[in-house]
Amino acid sequence: MKRKINYSLITGLKIIAILIIFSSCIPQKKIKYMQPTHEDSTNRTAFATPAYQEYHLGIGDNLYVKVRSLDAKSNDFFNNMGSNSNNNSGYNDASIYLNSYNVDQEGNIIFPFVGPINVIGLTLNQTQEKIAGILNEYLKETTIIVKLVNFNITFVGEIKKPGEYKIYQDNISIFEAVALAGDITDYGNRNEVKLMRKTDDGTALHILDLTREDILESPYFYLKPNDVIYIEPLKGKQFAFSTFPYALLFSTITTLIVLLTFIQVK
Repeated sequence: MKRKINYSLITGLKIIAILIIFSSCIPQKKIKYMQPTHEDSTNRTAFATPAYQEYHLGIGDNLYVKVRSLDAKSNDFFNNMGSNSNNNSGYNDASIYLNSYNVDQEGNIIFPFVGPINVIGLTLNQTQEKIAGILNEYLKETTIIVKLVNFNITFVGEIKKPGEYKIYQDNISIFEAVALAGDITDYGNRNEVKLMRKTDDGTALHILDLTREDILESPYFYLKPNDVIYIEPLKGKQFAFSTFPYALLFSTITTLIVLLTFIQVK
């Protein structure tokens, strides 16, 4: 009877160990990006990625505007940064933000000497052309630089480095942004990535499947300023491999199996 009990315990412990190993594994299909959408698309190499749609300015946006002309005094007068040239603030994020032009509730930015300039609904290029056209009435051979200060992307959920990221380029794709945040964890649901985007009517929710290769053709492949991306956990996730003491558990089970085997043989 004693040997039968020991044999049953050993068998049970082995089964538990095997179940734990398999329960902690995640199929590659759930973590691989851009898998073929159909069996006949395995060798597909060309995708019609939608052209990037330029961002149109809205209320609350902040613009960095730089004026360059042949007259140094005019430069100092029109440039916010010129007024702070003696305070050693440099061109860090905080100083640029504090000296940016805010789009008010009427859709205007208040420009020195010129007054309000309506920019609501314009792209950065259109805003640049509009300001240049107005300043050309007062200055000659001016060059205008307009940048969006508040181009931020936020990641939450099953991402290795969640948080808000400032984007220093005109556009960024979903994969570039994910790489910036350190990639999605193994427990992140790549099939249903939730993209929250502000609209004139509120917030729109879009679901992206990063495991399908046709994500390259999605109209949401390129992100917009202030997009929020939420990576929800897989349904089977109970605890993270990195935090659960699997090594200790396996060591304990192995020790018990060895001891029980030794007792049974003896």
